[in-house]
Amino acid sequence: MSFSFQQNFKLGVLGGGQLGRMLIQSGIDFNIPFSILDPDEHAPCSTLAEFHHGKLTDFDTVMKFGSACDVITIEIENVNTKALKALVDQGKKVYPQPEVIELIQDKRIQKAFYRDNGIPTAEFILVENATEVKQNATFLPAVNKLGKEGYDGRGVQILREEKDLAKAFDAPGLLEKLIDFDKEISVIVARNEAGEIKTFPVVEMVFHPVHNLVEYLFAPADISKAIAQEADTIACKIITTLNMVGILAVEMFVTKDGKVLVNEIAPRPHNSGHQTIEANTTSQYEQHLRAILNLPLGDTSLCIPSAMVNLLGEADYSGLAKYEGFNEVVKLPGVHVHLYGKRFTKPFRKMGHVTIVDHDVERLKEKTNFVKETLKVIA
Repeated sequence: MSFSFQQNFKLGVLGGGQLGRMLIQSGIDFNIPFSILDPDEHAPCSTLAEFHHGKLTDFDTVMKFGSACDVITIEIENVNTKALKALVDQGKKVYPQPEVIELIQDKRIQKAFYRDNGIPTAEFILVENATEVKQNATFLPAVNKLGKEGYDGRGVQILREEKDLAKAFDAPGLLEKLIDFDKEISVIVARNEAGEIKTFPVVEMVFHPVHNLVEYLFAPADISKAIAQEADTIACKIITTLNMVGILAVEMFVTKDGKVLVNEIAPRPHNSGHQTIEANTTSQYEQHLRAILNLPLGDTSLCIPSAMVNLLGEADYSGLAKYEGFNEVVKLPGVHVHLYGKRFTKPFRKMGHVTIVDHDVERLKEKTNFVKETLKVIA
């Protein structure tokens, strides 16, 4: 079977942020023409492909954009799924499917999906408002999550004791038992239209203690083969049960007693897969393209141990971004800096990431600490 794109083929991406930017970078190798829609006229993708400025949540805007594309995908979940369903009815291919995006847009529905399909997850209670959270004080310690529109640590509050109940969200959400976990891990799994499934090796994530963002990660995760196999099996079960086409990140907890519990999922390239660009035979971005275009999935083997450090805007700086320590960091062998093309920084904004690779794991950790301490985004 031959593979080629006609000159008028167009892959549409809802969202023009850093994930879209890296998707375009990967797609250049396959000569894929992209069209991007984003509400920010200066989005990271704005100068890299055909670019349309508009709201991702507006029905007419998404319909007009999608009607001119052959295949439509996302790099952010906050999109108009009614428009995407209408585009499917018109014969357009939309991956991940709109129904999958809807499930992930609402953490309440997402958690019910785990429960109904026998997927291990933390015990939870659905709540409608702050009053209902307070009525369940005996459930503490717990995590209060907004059902919709929470991302990158927003829409999440840890409630350890009764005095914390004042922080409860006064909107539909859930209370989830606070897990005393040993590690946080992630598995990225892909599935194409033909039903072929492949997973990437498990990675270990370390979150910022205050802002609930991934601060850095290591691959492969320092876990037993049994736990790695269980995490892999869970990820495959989720994508199969969803009948999803595309790439899916499955974030999980490993408890102190060795259980694996699903935390959240994301139906797109993910922060926990950035390092695959340098460290794996196939990157998560190429794999997503292979999946949604129904190509054979790529080899996900780890070529070399790796780490990834997120570059977040420093706490006290807002304005035109400057990268302090850049020269010192890029001197190191095995260090790869990715900047996202965002002109302005603000506290804890994702401005880029750094991948570090090294066959010696201890040296890898030393380099990772050096990068964390040296490269700063200021204004």
